[in-house]
Amino acid sequence: MFTVTPDAAEQIRNSAKQGQMEGMPLRIAARQDTDGSLQYAMGFADAQTDEDLSCDSEGITIVIAPSSYEFLKGTTLDYVEMEQGQHQFIFMNPNDPNYVPPTEQEGGSEHHF
Repeated sequence: MFTVTPDAAEQIRNSAKQGQMEGMPLRIAARQDTDGSLQYAMGFADAQTDEDLSCDSEGITIVIAPSSYEFLKGTTLDYVEMEQGQHQFIFMNPNDPNYVPPTEQEGGSEHHF
């Protein structure tokens, strides 16, 4: 359903510890803009509903509202160094029209999941 890489899990645990939110699930949300691109949000969830979907990945409990599930299914959350000393979370999401799989070579054919 939703996957967290080991690097992302480590950063999530560090953030939870710093914010004194250890043991809380991570809520992930996505919404589609008018241009079709996806916007993401995440934060520690202090409340859940019966409708929320949840899964565990790398020891992190992920919570997703039903309204975001179709946008997020099959997504991987990673934490990468974009530039020297600058790390950020990235969503590798095959449902995002702007997503290009990292294994795709330049000039290669499009991959549809």
